[in-house]
Amino acid sequence: MADTDAMWYVVHTYSGYENAVATTVEKAAENRGMTDLILEVKIPTETVTELVDGQQKTMERKTFPGYVLIKMVMTDNSWHLVRNVRGVTGFVGSSNKAIPLTEEEIRAMDLETREIVVGYEVGGSVKVIDGPLQGFLGTVEEIETDKSRVRVIVSMFGRETPVDLDFDQIEAVS
Repeated sequence: MADTDAMWYVVHTYSGYENAVATTVEKAAENRGMTDLILEVKIPTETVTELVDGQQKTMERKTFPGYVLIKMVMTDNSWHLVRNVRGVTGFVGSSNKAIPLTEEEIRAMDLETREIVVGYEVGGSVKVIDGPLQGFLGTVEEIETDKSRVRVIVSMFGRETPVDLDFDQIEAVS
């Protein structure tokens, strides 16, 4: 099974059992030689600063109490491994069908960080290779890595026009 088949699934647990479930799933996957099916287990947390007895205390708090996120390749064996862990009440989904998280949900929860390497820089010349401006040449004005967008100045009808494009819509001109 390839890593590309793995998707993020949400597992519902008894409240307070999140850490135990995460540890048990990881150990069971190792013991049964299923680390190629169960790749990652996460408990979403956030860092919170609270004022307790007049003093600030920084602590980790669970973002979604009662839930554990698992990146896994869904097979009968991997489903049964996770489902039969003590403290797991089931996968989020309909009846016995687990529904994976969408790309938008994964991005919103910051589950995966992707390193983006682009072959151009601000001030560099690029060619538009996709979309209605395909074939136009331009100059990179701004790169927004968090949005995977690039602002390119393109000359249209004798005027310099800024255009926002996705990273995969342009390529560097050598």
